[in-house]
Amino acid sequence: MSFASRITRLPVAYDPDRGAEARAAVPSLTGDVARLIEGAGGCSPYLLTLTEKEANWLPAALDDPEAAFETVLKDVDAAAPDALPKVLRQAKRRVALLTGLADLAGVWPLLQVTGALTRFADLATHTALRATVGNEIRRGKLPGATGDDIERAGGMVALAMGKMGAGELNYSSDIDLICLFDETRFDPDDWHEARASFVRATRKMAALLSDMTADGYVFRTDLRLRPDPSVTPVCMAMAAAETYYESLGRTWERAAYIKARACAGDIAAGERFLKTLTPFVFRKHLDFAAIQDAHDMRLRIREHKGLGGPITLPGHNMKLGRGGIREIEFFTQTRQLIAGGRDPDLRVRGTLDGLRVLAQKDWIPQDAADILADHYVAHREVEHRLQMVRDAQTHDLPNSDAGFQRLACFTGRDLDELKADLHRRLTEVHELTESFFAPDAGGPAEPAVQHEFNPEIIARWRSYPALRSARAVEIFERLKPELLGRLAGAARPDEALLALDGFLAGLPAGVQLLSLFEANPQLIDLLLDIVGTSPALAAHLSRNSGVFDAVIGGDFFSDWPGMAALRDELAARIADEDDYERKLDLARRWAKEWHFRIGVHHLRGLIDAGQAGAQYADLAEACLAALYPAVTTQFATKHGPPPGRGAMVLGMGSLGAARLNASSDLDLIVIYDAAGIEASEGRRPLAARAYYARLTQAMVTAVTALMSEGRLYEIDMRLRPSGTQGPVATSLASFESYQKDEAWVWEHLALTRARAVAGDPGVSADVEAVRCAVLGAQQDAAKVLQEVREMRARIAAAKHPAGPWDAKLGPGRLQDVELTAQAAALLAGATDRSIEAGLAAGQRIGWLQDDESATLNDAYGLCWKVQAVSKLLSDKPFDPESMGEGGCAMMLRETGAESLTALERELAGVAERAGAVIDAVLERMPKGAG
Repeated sequence: MSFASRITRLPVAYDPDRGAEARAAVPSLTGDVARLIEGAGGCSPYLLTLTEKEANWLPAALDDPEAAFETVLKDVDAAAPDALPKVLRQAKRRVALLTGLADLAGVWPLLQVTGALTRFADLATHTALRATVGNEIRRGKLPGATGDDIERAGGMVALAMGKMGAGELNYSSDIDLICLFDETRFDPDDWHEARASFVRATRKMAALLSDMTADGYVFRTDLRLRPDPSVTPVCMAMAAAETYYESLGRTWERAAYIKARACAGDIAAGERFLKTLTPFVFRKHLDFAAIQDAHDMRLRIREHKGLGGPITLPGHNMKLGRGGIREIEFFTQTRQLIAGGRDPDLRVRGTLDGLRVLAQKDWIPQDAADILADHYVAHREVEHRLQMVRDAQTHDLPNSDAGFQRLACFTGRDLDELKADLHRRLTEVHELTESFFAPDAGGPAEPAVQHEFNPEIIARWRSYPALRSARAVEIFERLKPELLGRLAGAARPDEALLALDGFLAGLPAGVQLLSLFEANPQLIDLLLDIVGTSPALAAHLSRNSGVFDAVIGGDFFSDWPGMAALRDELAARIADEDDYERKLDLARRWAKEWHFRIGVHHLRGLIDAGQAGAQYADLAEACLAALYPAVTTQFATKHGPPPGRGAMVLGMGSLGAARLNASSDLDLIVIYDAAGIEASEGRRPLAARAYYARLTQAMVTAVTALMSEGRLYEIDMRLRPSGTQGPVATSLASFESYQKDEAWVWEHLALTRARAVAGDPGVSADVEAVRCAVLGAQQDAAKVLQEVREMRARIAAAKHPAGPWDAKLGPGRLQDVELTAQAAALLAGATDRSIEAGLAAGQRIGWLQDDESATLNDAYGLCWKVQAVSKLLSDKPFDPESMGEGGCAMMLRETGAESLTALERELAGVAERAGAVIDAVLERMPKGAG
């Protein structure tokens, strides 16, 4: 399509005489293209001048503007260093003229215009840097560098910041650059000489671009966004910059680096540097404290620039004023700072891209994103026309009627229509963004709390670690009326206050969490629900308040994804981390969020005790399955790959049966198959047995070590062959031999619930085959029953119930029924792992009658519900006297009992009946054992 056929709008000449001069300069142009030239020249002295200077080039360029633009870039790239100043300035004239006309005519949409300006700025910066660093190299001033290093500027990079970094450069923009060099390329003795060379090259590069000559200038170049510009050189070592950001970097610098991009010089080195800054820019937890920082920045800009007060059009700053471009950028970037640490998809540079992704991820409403995107495009087009008039870096609307009439002509619109549209757009942007940054500004007074709380409790909050900073106190004071108001609405306000007091006392810091509550008041209800119901979950929350991030993530209350999806998600996240310790901390943080999710779903009645038990088991298996390859890879860096086929992790006990509670530890056995290979091959080879023993220890450490994010799980390996006296890892051959020839009955009982949870699939399949063979072998029923009776007696003698609410210990309770079900499975040769399957196997062989099996199932079901709720609520046995109303209500909801008194009687009754059944069946020989 021709340029003329793509025209969708036309400016009208404000000054007809100037418009006629522009048209006369290119007499070969006709129709709408000629009218475009007339309107542009009649509104903009700058475009008139460019048209006259490039009159011979322009007609052919407008035949195919995209090809003309690419030719301009090729000419710049091919220019010799000594010709570069003149070539760059000619290219700037042509790019400014071509993009200006394409913008005015609607031939190129905004992003194509800003993208073209940015591509030219990138190339201009790169060729200038290549020339000035190349000159240093040719003069022998850059230690160790040769001609081959010129294209990559000898290890120096220019980072494009702001609109240039985002690909959104405006029509008459400065370019903001941070120049860095890779100090690792140089010997320590040459470091200072290299820095001096790069500083010279940077200054000359900036001058080459920004100096005004007879041919004009290329770009005004600003190098002041670098760390501490008043005392640092214009080109810094990357290590020094990284140290600054890690220790002193501020929120505005984090926001600036959202758009940062390596644009010139050693691009690969620049990208590596930006990757190292990712944790600085995007925090690992949701960073709602950034809202206040951004709001404070907005207020400081308004105060400094005198941009406060109501929106009036004359002189209004379209960039920094109320409802302006910066408001939209702050709105977008702040949300990216908040959530970008959790969701890499939000780490986009462009403002429109940011709004789009934020809406897709439900961080902002779609209609808000659409409104702001539409206004952003309109604001930027007005900004461009303001700058096109005289190539001035201005953002101010005119102060005079004549100036507004020129702007209306430039846009091809009626003056009153333009003013009304500008005011509407500025107002909508201001109202929408202000409601985000200062939602309570000017709002109604807080309602009085309708309950008289203990003032001593409230007074001591100021002494807690979470409220020791002035920032935390300021946020908390704003939150306190909301908190107390919601507490007043609780069934037992004073009890709820004490629960909240305990939570606040355990918080090590408060700014982030309190900022999160301020931005998401609905979380206060969840917090009060938790602290008023589950002291254990509340204590966990006070130590790991970052798990609240998951609630904001959007899918917190969606369906359970399943073990495989969890495993794959964690494995992918671990793979993205280079550092081993960060992998382990990431796994802990990730697992805590999912663990918290299960607890909240159970607490809120979204899942029952059985579903919670299965989900806790899925989570544990996913952690082990995703971590084991990472541990193996790390171990192999020193000792080589695992010799032979590798190893597998066998889950035992509750993990093997896929039913854990909120505080379960993990019973594990590690089994390997060296396949006859005696030792590993690595920097420090190990004999196969030692290799797998130490790999197992590494795996245990990876799971149990107390790190900055806590520990993942406790691990118990006492169920391995020979118990604590045996090796921590067992060969497949030894495992098979031991289980068939040496194992005790209790070990075969434990095998009924064993399940592969991590490691090599082939070895796992062989271990399962051994398990099935051992359980399928003929059993000496009398010996099994005798051993079970003795085990039951030893357990009863060693472990006494903690009281009537102890659902685990005692005749007819969890452990007793589990032991009976395992015995049934062993006697029947059954390989299914659940308690229900074990009891059904006992029925098949005639060892259990139908009513007996039903009694045991009923007892197990009720005991599991009581146990699951008890472990979620507290780390102590359930006690109605000390448990709050919320916890007692959850117990009744889970069990379906009318009252706790009735539930206590029911629990004692089912346990007594189940205990009697177990007493009877352990004295009875099965009819069809084996």
